[in-house]
Amino acid sequence: MKIGLYFGTFNPIHIGHLIIANHMAENSDLDQIWMVVTPHNPHKKKSSLLDDHHRLQMVHLATEEFPKIKPSDIEFKLSQPNYTVNTLVHLEEKFPENEFSLIMGEDNLKSLHKWKNYEIILQNHNLYVYPRLEIKNQSGEKNQAESDNFDLKKHPKVHLIDAPVVEISSTFIRNNIKEGKNIQPLLSDKVWKYIDHNNFYKK
Repeated sequence: MKIGLYFGTFNPIHIGHLIIANHMAENSDLDQIWMVVTPHNPHKKKSSLLDDHHRLQMVHLATEEFPKIKPSDIEFKLSQPNYTVNTLVHLEEKFPENEFSLIMGEDNLKSLHKWKNYEIILQNHNLYVYPRLEIKNQSGEKNQAESDNFDLKKHPKVHLIDAPVVEISSTFIRNNIKEGKNIQPLLSDKVWKYIDHNNFYKK
């Protein structure tokens, strides 16, 4: 079985995540999408995260009506902070019958060279890349990091998927909840009710 791994802190999971995951499930050769809840991203401050089990529960609630999309807590069992390459090795050992690929935004592809052992990831796994709005500097030109890594788009393991461009961030949602604004359209109904019931992000 071909599994696409969609990593994220999902703090909280929102409709943007679901749009991308569902598009990959329905418009690529991937059989399932696993939403891998990361307990601690080395590049993010842990203090801003809800407890792991709450974020995992929200992913369960958001995906239970999508049979091809599954929540995963595989990284909860690994030492922290963890890196994607370690997770991939662990998954290959635990599920040798599956073929694992990565799902990422175009912005992450452009910074892939900063990932731990990124060469090994590219050597052993396919990357399914969805578009993001192009980030330009003040002069309107691509920044140097983008130019240096543009050739990764042509790598044989990189598959560019023409998915919808979704620019919704969990940070935006958290800030709006804190300010008392209505963000219900950006969340699945069950996730919104879970957040509201537990008074998450209001302080």
